[in-house]
Amino acid sequence: MKTVTSLKEKPGLNMQRRKPWVTLRQQKYLFLMMLPAIIWAIVFAYTPMAGLYMAFVNYQPTLGGFWSTLFHSDFVGLKWFQYFFNNGDFLIIMRNTLASTLITLLFSFPMPILIAIAINEIKNVSFKKTVQTASYLPYFISWVIAANIIVTLLSSDGAINGLLKFFHITNESILFLQQGKYFWWIVALGNTWKDMGYSSIMYLAAISSINPELYEAAKVDGANRFKQIRYITLPHLKPTIVILLILALGGILNAGFDQHFLLGNDLTRDFSDVLSTYSFRYGIQNGMFSYAAAVGMFSSVVAFIIVVIVNTIAKRLNGQSLF
Repeated sequence: MKTVTSLKEKPGLNMQRRKPWVTLRQQKYLFLMMLPAIIWAIVFAYTPMAGLYMAFVNYQPTLGGFWSTLFHSDFVGLKWFQYFFNNGDFLIIMRNTLASTLITLLFSFPMPILIAIAINEIKNVSFKKTVQTASYLPYFISWVIAANIIVTLLSSDGAINGLLKFFHITNESILFLQQGKYFWWIVALGNTWKDMGYSSIMYLAAISSINPELYEAAKVDGANRFKQIRYITLPHLKPTIVILLILALGGILNAGFDQHFLLGNDLTRDFSDVLSTYSFRYGIQNGMFSYAAAVGMFSSVVAFIIVVIVNTIAKRLNGQSLF
């Protein structure tokens, strides 16, 4: 009997071993369509990672080729990381980065969920499309233009100060962009305004996949629209919310270069200087390329660790995870 069983199992094992190749042959056109994306990822996402070696050497550009100069530079180990941690700027940069990203997350994460639910509740199709289009438009505006809009609105004679004076909240213009205490909130609200419409697309897609019969059954049971949202819409959005929250927390050290560089100035540098602008200033403007590479690598490693930790916690608590 053991012999017969083993003979029966062998064909199954052979089929399992051949299964990936059978799948590849059967779906060869799908894999062929994926090939450009795979090549792009290898060339632009993974190949440049060899440049991380710059963080461990004392790189100085010369007239020779980049790679030959890089790999023949003096190896200094963790010198640049130690310099960054022991530098007096470390605590300020980390404070600004974390404060800016956390305040942004506080506004920008729940807002797309609320917008998606609100748009889904609109019954007039024409008005619904108009609202969707209006909410998407800021995402396609570059930060150069968006920063100019924000600066104009917050200027001493701008619309915001005009409204504050009109409602007698203040008698004098507030110099929003010249006082650091306002900077994190300005960036957070700017990020939220710019991205909330586009980010709501994923939630709208998740809502559209909910079985309409669930809402009909809830109506029969006497549930109003708020109860339908609470007991049907939000539970079905939970997997999407968890995945996007993991990704958002993974970028907690990526406060954004464009908005901080364009909205910041010398008067608010103690609040506007984050990891990305700090590495740009030292790497590009001061020519400390290895130091800037070390700062960037530190940010990436911490982001990876956070993603793994948050993913593990989410998997244990809710059974939802990225991997």
